[in-house]
Amino acid sequence: MMEEVMQRIVMVVEFDGSVFHGWQRQNNAVTVQAMLEDVLLRIEGRAVTTFAAGRTDTGVHAEALPVHCDVSAARWNRSHLAYLHGCNHLLPDSIRIVGVRAVADDFHARFDCRGRAYRYQIWNRNTASAIQQWRHWWMPRGLDVTLMQQAGTFCLGRQDFSALRAAGCQAPHATRTVTRLDIKQDGHCITVDVAADGFLYHMVRNLVGNLVAAGLGKQTPDEFKLLLQGCDRSKGAATAPAHGLYFVDAQYETFTSQALIGSC
Repeated sequence: MMEEVMQRIVMVVEFDGSVFHGWQRQNNAVTVQAMLEDVLLRIEGRAVTTFAAGRTDTGVHAEALPVHCDVSAARWNRSHLAYLHGCNHLLPDSIRIVGVRAVADDFHARFDCRGRAYRYQIWNRNTASAIQQWRHWWMPRGLDVTLMQQAGTFCLGRQDFSALRAAGCQAPHATRTVTRLDIKQDGHCITVDVAADGFLYHMVRNLVGNLVAAGLGKQTPDEFKLLLQGCDRSKGAATAPAHGLYFVDAQYETFTSQALIGSC
């Protein structure tokens, strides 16, 4: 019997993290990976293993998380739409495949990724939102965005981010290069957009926790600079909650996951 020819593809996944226990498959928990792999099993008629550019915790959302897997080359060549509309027809409304393309056989969504970008959203109003409660971190006290921006500048460039590293982080070192950090306010919503060559476990949420401390006047920008230089996580502010965080982009040599949205 001839071995089936396979085609490696990358799927761009959007999901509402409020109803999942993160990306990675777990026993006795509903996860995005498990839902997607169960749908691919129905389409392919065999078990399919998926690999994402990064793992997301319970409650974290994604706009454009790239995921690679190997599928039937014959089915792919016959109809790419089986992996776009076909998957979406079988997936719950909280998960959508928003782009798909063929890639080289040695492509890896995680190890070939050259940069990742996240967005964190804060709802800065004295009352919580009835319709945005799982989309933002509600902060009832007024935040000084200028102070947050001043503190954020100290994150740019290549440095040791041990002060923003969670205790359970398994990375061999804490040195990362932050290439962009933008903090903007639009009405009651404050967004923190950050891009880097890689992130440590809870790095963005710990960063936001400290930026909010600066915005509340609990920590000056210079004190945040000293915190980073001291590399001591125990002296930092509390970790921001997961539900305000979004995985928004991944950069590869020839494309980004955001650029693949709408492709097939």
